[in-house]
Amino acid sequence: MSYINTNWWIIPLLITCFSGALCPAMGTVLITHKRLLQVNLISHCVLPGLALAVALGVDASIGGVISGLIGALLAEKLTNKRSENYAAVMNTILAGSLGLGILLIPLLGIRIDLEAVLFGDLLTANWGDLFRTLIAFLMFSCLLIFGYDKLVYVGLDPEGADANGINVSSLNLVLGFTTALVIVSSMAAVGVILVVALLSTPALLGLEKASSLSSGMARSSMFGVVISLLGFLLAIILNLSPGPLISVLCVASLGFFQAELRKTNH
Repeated sequence: MSYINTNWWIIPLLITCFSGALCPAMGTVLITHKRLLQVNLISHCVLPGLALAVALGVDASIGGVISGLIGALLAEKLTNKRSENYAAVMNTILAGSLGLGILLIPLLGIRIDLEAVLFGDLLTANWGDLFRTLIAFLMFSCLLIFGYDKLVYVGLDPEGADANGINVSSLNLVLGFTTALVIVSSMAAVGVILVVALLSTPALLGLEKASSLSSGMARSSMFGVVISLLGFLLAIILNLSPGPLISVLCVASLGFFQAELRKTNH
């Protein structure tokens, strides 16, 4: 028993490292594909699936990925339309999805720690949370191994890629599924809402002066791991929740980076 009590931090630390590397790498791809707004939609669409899965006695992560994928399909449909009111429509849908998820909890008579789902509860993470993170990491690795060239091509010139026989819609669907998986896997670390900060901020830092997509992902992951580990350590020292701390550190890092960039330009 003393061994378990002494080593309670190992699983949260592993999840911190994997999520800190995975989310920014995923975010780098999404930024180059101009699909980061869809991430916000998917993260909000995860909650109704989680609630339904719990009510049906299914693993919550399965329901979250499925409803997130439905959100990705909806986002793909809206992307194709390219409406002038695109952002407004997306924000309306994501707010409605979050509201539906919150309403389903009392309607279905289920018990869900809503705060942990939305904002993370890293210090109580278990083997199941680590397993989901590793599955998402493996899925993203497979996407890079088998589709890296296509990801680069579509990110640079989606019309040209489509004209040269690349099925852009199918690639976007796989990208949406992987994104949903990454969001659900990061639920323990930063929650399905705050994960957007970890997906975007380190990616913005890593893409600056990056010579290629691969170097951008590597740099982004490095920034993400440093920010996540710092948030994890501060959470233990200050007895605070790691998820919100990591998101605050993301904002602080971006602000510091922008200030240093302005100094360099002047």
